[in-house]
Amino acid sequence: MSQQKFATLAVHAGQQPDPLTGAVNVPVYLTSTFELTGIGTDKGWDYSRAGNPTRARLEEALAMLEGGTCGHAFSSGMAAIYGLVGTLRTGDHVIVSRNVYGGTARLFNMIVRHYGIDIEYVDTADLDAVAKAIRPSTKLAHIETPTNPLMVLTDIAAVSRIAHERGVEVSVDNTFMSPALQNPIALGADIVMHSTTKFLNGHSDGLGGALIGTKPEHKERFLLMQKAAGGILSPFESYLVLRGIRTLHLRMRQHEENGQAVAEFLSSQKKLKSLNYPGLKSHPQHELASKQQRGFGSMLSLDLGSREAVGRFLAALKVFLNAESLGGVESLASHSGTTTHAALSDEERAAVGITDGLVRLSVGIEDKDDLIADLEQALASV
Repeated sequence: MSQQKFATLAVHAGQQPDPLTGAVNVPVYLTSTFELTGIGTDKGWDYSRAGNPTRARLEEALAMLEGGTCGHAFSSGMAAIYGLVGTLRTGDHVIVSRNVYGGTARLFNMIVRHYGIDIEYVDTADLDAVAKAIRPSTKLAHIETPTNPLMVLTDIAAVSRIAHERGVEVSVDNTFMSPALQNPIALGADIVMHSTTKFLNGHSDGLGGALIGTKPEHKERFLLMQKAAGGILSPFESYLVLRGIRTLHLRMRQHEENGQAVAEFLSSQKKLKSLNYPGLKSHPQHELASKQQRGFGSMLSLDLGSREAVGRFLAALKVFLNAESLGGVESLASHSGTTTHAALSDEERAAVGITDGLVRLSVGIEDKDDLIADLEQALASV
């Protein structure tokens, strides 16, 4: 059979009927341990931290959707990021996208750096800057594209070529796009990371994270991190992500249609100081987005000029919810400075472009006319 298209993979990857009963949904194996068949022998499972049949189905699906060779599900996106760097050693150097998600920066700055690992933030949209940053001790370039929440893109293929010439691996946080709209491995990346909490789950009812690798050593490293550090995804939440994946292609289609419509509406509003959405032709990286993505998604950010204006705007919204997170079926709006990037100092936020007036929107799958009307009436209060 020829390679199946994404919609077919979304419905069927890891979702083969249960061989025992024929159930078409993956069973949820709510067990911490498994009966052994003898001394040192088992039926493929011994303890759920090391492996669980429900989680294994999800990990199979994730690897297939991203075109990798192994998938590993963690208890949150941050647990996955820790799994990515947890086997690095003192003296190793890591390049990270300059305006990466605040939680990633918090982990790297407040924990990983204390292990003697050198974290360097680089404008990975600048290919010369990436090349200059690579040292003999550089082990990994971790890029987020588009970035959260400023929607800055990195050319995955170009960075991968530069890194690989120097023996450096590339990991990509693909949370904002999901495998429906972007496949970093096909563009040359070695590892893909997701917060499955977001679009993969899609229903705001479970935390999770994932790493998808392409090499045998990735499987060994990430299995070690799962088993040794223990930050694994529970069977029930594995099931929730599997359920969400089955409609991912349909949800992303509506997310994007709504995101584009909202962005086009906002682009004409004079009260905005700036608007960040790569699907607009006015975005400086629109051409790159068109080349490496299969769509523009539903994440965008806008600047209303002040924290006070943001407060009035968020209080006036009726359909959009003032809440953290993203990627669920419902539309969300949040003040980046006090949510996603609250862990950074005022100076650090200013340095990466997170202003007091910045609002991030996660556009859901409601009727787009209702979403636009809600934004219009909320802007009237600013």
